[in-house]
Amino acid sequence: MIRVLIADDQALVRSGFRMILEARDDLEVVGEAEDGAGAVALARSLSPDAILMDVRMPRLDGIEATRQIVGSGLPTRVLILTTYDLDEYVFAAIRAGASGFLLKDVEPAQLVDAVRVVARGDALLAPTVTRRLLERFVDTLPGEPAPFPPALASLTAREREILELVATGLSNGEIADRLVLGETTVKSHVSSVLHKLGLRDRVQAVVLAYETGLVQRSAV
Repeated sequence: MIRVLIADDQALVRSGFRMILEARDDLEVVGEAEDGAGAVALARSLSPDAILMDVRMPRLDGIEATRQIVGSGLPTRVLILTTYDLDEYVFAAIRAGASGFLLKDVEPAQLVDAVRVVARGDALLAPTVTRRLLERFVDTLPGEPAPFPPALASLTAREREILELVATGLSNGEIADRLVLGETTVKSHVSSVLHKLGLRDRVQAVVLAYETGLVQRSAV
């Protein structure tokens, strides 16, 4: 059973999401929060598998709530809810540790799939959306790249190649086609990269690749 926390300041939105999620046998809504502070408190007490997190909430916004939840070491995955697909807050949410984002007008089936995706440890960034995000994201990075983490040296040539392709927004299937590999093999390589670099998901892999200069802006 996937345990979900819903954080949104609008009761109608929360009840709508609850109805959609609880109609599925494998999903359970374990709590609701009307602001970021409540989301942090409930995350710590309930340790849900996934949180649907609105961005604009009173007392504590979804970005800071995400940062505190991820920073606390909880295994909980945060799925950001936004009104626009290129909402300025999405970039901050990614850097805060969110595992992906959804539009608030998402179809019910997509909402359910998204919760399942992040709950199993994957990131929810559709390849086309990733590319658009990167076009904006790289503009926010400082002029000098961050130092390469020593763990990068532990990657094999193939793993480094796959990391670079992940960072340009390619899905596992697209990477498999590009490198003439099986998709399962690519997924295994991605998991190995994340493990070696101590990253939660491919969203963090994208951030690291751009912050260190491993992938250049022209690659987007």
